[in-house]
Amino acid sequence: MPGEEKPIPPSEWQAIVENVPLVSVDLVVEHDGGILLGKRENDPAKGEWFVPGGTVLKNESRTEAVHRVAKEELGESVVIGECLGTYEHFYDTSEIEGVDSKHYVATAYRCHLEHDEPDFSGDDQHSAIDVFHPPFNDLHPYVERYLDDL
Repeated sequence: MPGEEKPIPPSEWQAIVENVPLVSVDLVVEHDGGILLGKRENDPAKGEWFVPGGTVLKNESRTEAVHRVAKEELGESVVIGECLGTYEHFYDTSEIEGVDSKHYVATAYRCHLEHDEPDFSGDDQHSAIDVFHPPFNDLHPYVERYLDDL
């Protein structure tokens, strides 16, 4: 059950990332007329402004993962508006030494914050969280695909 997950040992995580796509969720969080993005501190997409997201854990539904990721990465609760669809992300880097690529099968959800006045606590994956307003320029291509589908 969710909440009872055990951390995956690093050697097993390495084998997973080397051999299979990761099932994940991405949160396209609308706020204050824009979209919330976090500046990534880890690979893949290190240094890029990207939507919050994370791997779906075993026995966790995708919508449960959305709520967990929002709490972990934003320190806030979200309300899910709609599913934007499923996307594939291919990276030629990963956070694991010796693993040179990462493949995600990501379901994106349009969301908004549960509270109007958020107090972003953030996490160790992001150096900053900010609201980006249209027109959206020079964002990561995967983020731009989500924004095109809004």
